[in-house]
Amino acid sequence: MKAEKEMTNLARAGLIPFVFPGVPNVLCAFGSALSGDIRLGGGSDDDEKACAKRRAMLAAAGLERWVELDQIHEDGFIVSPTPTPLEFPSTLRADGACNREKDLALLIKSADCQPLFLALADGSAVAALHVGWRGNTFNYPAIGLKRFCETCKAAPGDVRAVRGPSLGPKSSEFINFATEWPPACHHLFDRTDYTIDLWQLTHTQLVTAGMKDKHIFALDLCTQSLPGLLFSYRRGDTARQGSMIWIRGDKA
Repeated sequence: MKAEKEMTNLARAGLIPFVFPGVPNVLCAFGSALSGDIRLGGGSDDDEKACAKRRAMLAAAGLERWVELDQIHEDGFIVSPTPTPLEFPSTLRADGACNREKDLALLIKSADCQPLFLALADGSAVAALHVGWRGNTFNYPAIGLKRFCETCKAAPGDVRAVRGPSLGPKSSEFINFATEWPPACHHLFDRTDYTIDLWQLTHTQLVTAGMKDKHIFALDLCTQSLPGLLFSYRRGDTARQGSMIWIRGDKA
């Protein structure tokens, strides 16, 4: 009954809840336009509204703390970061983090990029990765998975992954693909419409790094194709939706 109430609270706040099969103590919540723009830096009035949305997200999850990253499209990965304040932009320059602390959410901001969450099968540790297309070019899903496994002394086969809403296969157009992407990815490029399936690429990069296909889950919702539901940078939005993963505390 408590789990149903948690899911209801998240959905009412405009968040999309997800629970890994067999890992009930780890929860994920993917943001949307309905949960609001959580981006700071838009000015005093915009920041006040963003802070209200941030507090509402945490309240809906029954949480009080999170870790936010200053996402820079590089390969940095932070282990056991301390909580960051909701009211100020983060100074933790990285695109991934992991922790074992209960009731401490790891936050990823996105508007076309992939929020990618990892969890150990026993629910003892979680990780959050921000995977933009640049991250795919240098195989950040595999890099983040490796660092998570090294930190936890676990095998990739013991990890579960879920990818949140992001730019879909027919929306991921790259006119300058030949110069922006490494040769190893060129076989995935559809030259008829200048697109690449980033969803499949992330899946393949995780499997190649040792994850089992059956342990990789996804919310196949295209940000560009769903105005009103999801923010999209390619559609001209400056807003960012926030998504979280956390380990439920004993009170859950």
